[in-house]
Amino acid sequence: MKCEEIGNMAGKTLMLLPGTCCDWQTNFGAVLPELSEKYHLICVNYDGFDGTDTIFPDMITVTEKIENYIIENHYGRLDGAIGSSLGSSFVGQLVMRKRVHIDHAIFGSPDLDQSGKVAAKLQSMLVVPILTSFTKGEKKRNKTKQKLKDFFLMSDETAEKFMNCFSKFNPESIKNEYYTDLLTHLEDDINVEHTKAHFIYANKMGEKYLKRYKKYFHNPDIREFDMQHEQWLFGEKKYAKPVLEVIDEFMNMAV
Repeated sequence: MKCEEIGNMAGKTLMLLPGTCCDWQTNFGAVLPELSEKYHLICVNYDGFDGTDTIFPDMITVTEKIENYIIENHYGRLDGAIGSSLGSSFVGQLVMRKRVHIDHAIFGSPDLDQSGKVAAKLQSMLVVPILTSFTKGEKKRNKTKQKLKDFFLMSDETAEKFMNCFSKFNPESIKNEYYTDLLTHLEDDINVEHTKAHFIYANKMGEKYLKRYKKYFHNPDIREFDMQHEQWLFGEKKYAKPVLEVIDEFMNMAV
């Protein structure tokens, strides 16, 4: 695992935790300039996604590494942490486990899927080949890129950037990341003193996700946006600007 600290070193600390098959450079690249102006960013690339030959082990092992980094480098406390998609699972674990303290836990339109081992294995057998199939030929690559463009309204350049990111990682790391995320469960009604859970709710995902946010966290601060899953991170200012404004609001709230 590698962490890089950038941005306004006099600002509040904000950890960036990327999603499935991503590094922080790609996942948060479109909003890094704005975030860097205000915040002391702690950017995390997990084992298997950090440019080394390591393989992603499992979500809890990596959670422990993130906790140890916060303890050793930031006295066990952060002003904020934001998780993109799967990265939100790490945010949830950091809050629930209470080894470190986060004032503002920000969840970027996650699905927070959880299942048992059999269901997780079956789902991984279906999904992981899709996540890696486009590396096996130009035709599949172009088809996947078009799906990204159509579903997330990505530009051709942004879709290409994410495709290049996905294709550079070991399929074993992708499988382990996806599978163990499904097995990494959150408790119901998590409530930690002086920590506020904030959710960016992309309403085009569907109301079942909104219900999950309310199930897992006590009285969460939920902000609704008319967009697809994590669409604010894909380069469109009309989506990014309002979400960035809300993040500033989150980070300046009293806890």
